[in-house]
Amino acid sequence: MLINGYPDGPLVAGESLLDRPGFWSNHLLAMCGDGACAERPVPEWFGDDGADVDALSEVLFDPEQWPVFRVPAEDGPGVVVIYRNLVGDYGTDYLLTHPDRSRARRIAGREGDVSGIGLTWHQLVRIADHPSAGAEGAQDGAVRLLLLPLLADADLPEAARERITVALTATCAPQDTAATAAEHLLAHLERRSRHDPTWESPLSGSRTAGRRSGTP
Repeated sequence: MLINGYPDGPLVAGESLLDRPGFWSNHLLAMCGDGACAERPVPEWFGDDGADVDALSEVLFDPEQWPVFRVPAEDGPGVVVIYRNLVGDYGTDYLLTHPDRSRARRIAGREGDVSGIGLTWHQLVRIADHPSAGAEGAQDGAVRLLLLPLLADADLPEAARERITVALTATCAPQDTAATAAEHLLAHLERRSRHDPTWESPLSGSRTAGRRSGTP
C-alpha cells in the first residue's frame, strides 16, 4: 500500500484486525481516562482482557508494518487512519480523502491526545453512515464511527451518547459496560473540543490543517 507523504512507512491494510480481540481497547481505551476520570478504564469495558490487548498491541504498533484503516464514503470525503509506527515518533494520523480518492490530507493526529481541526458530530455521522460500497475498507457503520475519534464539537446532541453506546455493543462491548465506556469517551472528547464554527471545515477543501498529504 502506498500513500504519498509516508515514504518511510511500510503500510499494510489493517481491516482484518478489526474483529481481533483486543483491537478496540488498543484503539480507544487511552481516550477513556486522562487523569480527570475517577474511574479507571479497563479492557473489559470493550469485552477484552489484558492478554488480548497486549497480544494485539504487538501487531498494531509493529515498526515493520503500519496498519492502515480505510473509511471510504459515498458522495463525499472519507477518512484513512494510519498507525504511524515510526520509532521515536509513534502516533495515529487521520487523513481526509477526496471523494475521487485521488488525494488525501492530514486533519488530525494522536500522540497521547488528539490534536487538529477534527470534525463536528454531523460530519462524523455522515462519514460513518455513508460507506462507499465499491471501495475497499471498513463498511460496518458501528466500526466506522468508532474508528474516528475526531470529534471537536462542543455542542453534541443527546443522541450522541446512545449512538456510541450502541456502536460499542455492536463491536462486542458488554451491555453493562458499553454506556460507561461511551460516557468516558465523550467526556474526554468534550474536554478537548475546540471546534470554532468560524473555522474552515476540513470538509470544505481548506488546507490549513494539512501537515502531510498524499494519495492512498
